Amino acid sequence: MDRRTFLGTTLLLPAAASAQQAAQPHAHHGGLTPANPSPDPFQRLQGGVPHHLTPEQIGQRSTDSPAPPGPAGRWVTRAALPIPRSEMAWSVENAGRLHVIGGYGEGRVDRGYHHVYVPAEDRWYDAAQLPRGANHVAVEALNGKVYAFGGFYEQNRNAHNNAYAYDPGANEWTPIAPMPRPRGAAAAVALNGRIHLIGGASNPTAERASIGWHEVYDPQANTWEARKALPGARDHVGSTAHEGRIHIVGGRFNTFEYNTGLHHVYLPDRDTWETRAPLPTPRSGHGLAKYRGRFFAMGGEYGLTGPQGITNGVVFGQMESYDPGTDSWQSHAAMPTPRHAVAAQTIGDWIYVAGGGAVTGGGVQSSVHEAFTLG
Repeated sequence: MDRRTFLGTTLLLPAAASAQQAAQPHAHHGGLTPANPSPDPFQRLQGGVPHHLTPEQIGQRSTDSPAPPGPAGRWVTRAALPIPRSEMAWSVENAGRLHVIGGYGEGRVDRGYHHVYVPAEDRWYDAAQLPRGANHVAVEALNGKVYAFGGFYEQNRNAHNNAYAYDPGANEWTPIAPMPRPRGAAAAVALNGRIHLIGGASNPTAERASIGWHEVYDPQANTWEARKALPGARDHVGSTAHEGRIHIVGGRFNTFEYNTGLHHVYLPDRDTWETRAPLPTPRSGHGLAKYRGRFFAMGGEYGLTGPQGITNGVVFGQMESYDPGTDSWQSHAAMPTPRHAVAAQTIGDWIYVAGGGAVTGGGVQSSVHEAFTLG
């Protein structure tokens, strides 16, 4: 996709949304500053310069799914991220807004980026940045606050154990009890008034191995406690809570060469894990959003790493959904722009998928923002 094509697709907004924007002025939201959409859909990490995908990079895209087809649904283009970014890992919805925190961008991997998207306005805002920037930060919302846990200071390496809470009303972050052990690329899932931090990868930097650690943060007591570890230690997973249980879907064992479709569910009353139907397209760095009672998985990456760098790279565009009632998967319309390490959240009757890596690895970021609906 070249720049002219990308900018042209912004005209595809539904008429109702366009009319709503024209009818109401952009409100000022509690100290947040309006941010302009990026004019560049893709940007290289090295130097932070605009980038046009090569035919070889576009050739990395994969969209065919082995899952039986379900309702196709449709995708539309939304306002581009203010800065091309990836490796946020991941985003969170709070009070009907999408928060995208940390990640790679502008030639750096240790920024404290914090952008907030307001769907009713199709507009992004700048919010208070993380006290210390990182990539692959785990984030979750609970009781009106946004929480950020861990991440890496280097490119997918050098994990830390910092933890913070964000107050949207005050637009500020406050340090909370640090994690018991450093990690990045973990899953953070709110359940029964607490936040479960599951899996990820940790130190030493030279090894960067996946972990199955399962630790739970209690915001009321500002304390941590351990729970049963995730079977099949992995990072870059998809995660969600449903009917009092936590689902961990897909991910990788150490690197994207060893992606998996493994699907585990945590039963808190028994402090144990069970398996469920695996993700049809094994991948890591994908988004997972609960929508209309199903779990929708989109995006992700795969590649082989050798002396010549990454080869056989694949960037997934498959959209596959899981029905927890029947323990089965189906496929839907693929992403128009396949990406990995995306910010994906359900707000209203849409799944918003912002940013992410346009090619395998962390070398190219995107500001692409697309939304999916079955309506």
